[in-house]
Amino acid sequence: MIHANRQTSAGAQFGAAVRLQAANKDSTIGFYLVMLAMLFEFGRPQDVLPPLKAVPIPTLLDVSLLVAVLVSGKSAFSNLQTKLWLLLLGYMALWVPFANNNYWALMTLKEMALYFFFYLGIVTFVNTTDRMQKLIFMWLGVHAFLGINGILHHGQGVGGWLGDENDFGMEMNVAVPVAFFMYQAAITQRAKFMYIALVGLFVMTVVSTSSRGAFLGLLALGTYCWLYSPRKILSLVLGICLMGLVLVAAPQEYWDRIGSITDDSTMESGTAGQRMFTWGIGWEMFMANPVFGVGQGNFPWTIGEYLGGRTWQTKSLSGRQAHSLYFTLMPELGLIGVIIFGSMVYLSYKDTRVTLLLLPEGARAASGQQQLLKSAEVLRATLFGNAILGGMIGYLATSTFISTLYYPTFWILMGLAVALRNSTQTYAASQKDATVSTNLAPKVSPWMRPRPVR
Repeated sequence: MIHANRQTSAGAQFGAAVRLQAANKDSTIGFYLVMLAMLFEFGRPQDVLPPLKAVPIPTLLDVSLLVAVLVSGKSAFSNLQTKLWLLLLGYMALWVPFANNNYWALMTLKEMALYFFFYLGIVTFVNTTDRMQKLIFMWLGVHAFLGINGILHHGQGVGGWLGDENDFGMEMNVAVPVAFFMYQAAITQRAKFMYIALVGLFVMTVVSTSSRGAFLGLLALGTYCWLYSPRKILSLVLGICLMGLVLVAAPQEYWDRIGSITDDSTMESGTAGQRMFTWGIGWEMFMANPVFGVGQGNFPWTIGEYLGGRTWQTKSLSGRQAHSLYFTLMPELGLIGVIIFGSMVYLSYKDTRVTLLLLPEGARAASGQQQLLKSAEVLRATLFGNAILGGMIGYLATSTFISTLYYPTFWILMGLAVALRNSTQTYAASQKDATVSTNLAPKVSPWMRPRPVR
């Protein structure tokens, strides 16, 4: 009997070991799929090598990620951002049969669904700070290629949603704070030098786009990076050096264009005036449909109804995009969309504040918590949080002037924010000697009190 029990126990242990090995293998495959999806979504080799477009590789990768998440059994649907995204997709699906242009409503829904699959892959498989660092490093490498290519092509992106210089400038702005805080997190001098070089590359790429909106976004990012930097004097010196680089390297045509931001010709009859006129029409559209909007992707197909015969410089703006994230969001998705998107931004901000995850603001840290907060892993995660938040600020600030709501940038950054929170939870829970705040329990729903991590 004892011998049989031992055999049963050994068999159970062997079975558990096999299942663990299979789970780890699935997790590794899933992580590699995330890396490939990141390459094709942001690096866009299919635009550099057109024959690759014969196969919809990005779509296949996103669908493969969904399958990998479901097979892994680790799908993280408990996060509030995930629930909000499912709510948003359901809301968009309801709009498809009722929008003025059903096709564009459907295509926008399809793109958002694919981004959701990508997001799920990040949340599920980027489950350690080491994987987070590898993914961010790879993402920066892709953006380094984009930056070099953009400088060589006078500020133009590789194509797709990165083709326009204003959109491309936004994406480069997102990369600036990520490289800056990765520099802060680097240990070796070689790594520090590499990240500083990347910061310089991204700043000069923004300059090469001659985008006035990207310039204003860059100013906001410089302020953010200095405020959140733990080494402010060194960061100030670095900022002065970057300003000197721009002053020396940027041509006079660039400064002439930047100087025209407040010119009467720009504000009244130029692109700024045209944007503000379009935003005015967008506001009228929102006020006429304040709760539900007019449906995703339908601003260009509905603006003509609200022009009332008005033109801009004798030209009709029918079919024109809103040229603003916010004046796309409000008219197209109404207050429902504004609340969902705003909640996602707020929750993502909270997820990047690693210290507050471990210790609520105003609470005193116990000795175990103090040790945890000072650990190299938590310090590194804190800087990763600053990098992700900086990327979001770059996106939100620059997108004031361009329609980027349905680009992948924000949605992938949100995935990184959720993954950072989850990996920090896992690390903190593994520290048996630390007394961890109850805030570390997974966010199941806003009305359920979280259980403390033991």
